[in-house]
Amino acid sequence: MTRFDLNGKSVAVDATPDTPLLWVLRDHLGLTGTKFGCGKTLCRACTVHVDGDATFSCLLPLSAVQGRKVTTIEGLSGHVAESVQNAWDNIQVPQCGYCQSGQVMAATALLTRNPRPSDADIDQAMQFNLCRCGTYRRILRAIHEAAKALQA
Repeated sequence: MTRFDLNGKSVAVDATPDTPLLWVLRDHLGLTGTKFGCGKTLCRACTVHVDGDATFSCLLPLSAVQGRKVTTIEGLSGHVAESVQNAWDNIQVPQCGYCQSGQVMAATALLTRNPRPSDADIDQAMQFNLCRCGTYRRILRAIHEAAKALQA
């Protein structure tokens, strides 16, 4: 059994320690908001937070989260998360939406660390989160809007 905190609740999962966290979340725990994109951490659709850091769950073994705090898009909450989610809605960022849970998780981790990011900071933090629909300009605008909301 692997035990960890998931979205604020303690869970115990009976899966082999090398099972990728993504599949534990989706197949064992029924949390399908975290998406499978490439399986190689190249697209970052699988982004979750582990102890507050944006982490890619498609290759992360279950054993790596033993005793740690994992947050998925379903459990994302708090002032920063709400600011990001509101900005995403206001700017109407999603097109197909497939990558957006990973984008929101990465943006929330960025704004938690740096509530006043420059364009360069945003580009660096988001550079590997791929969007097949090309909503990058809207993502940039939404992150700036969320940052402004955090300052208010």
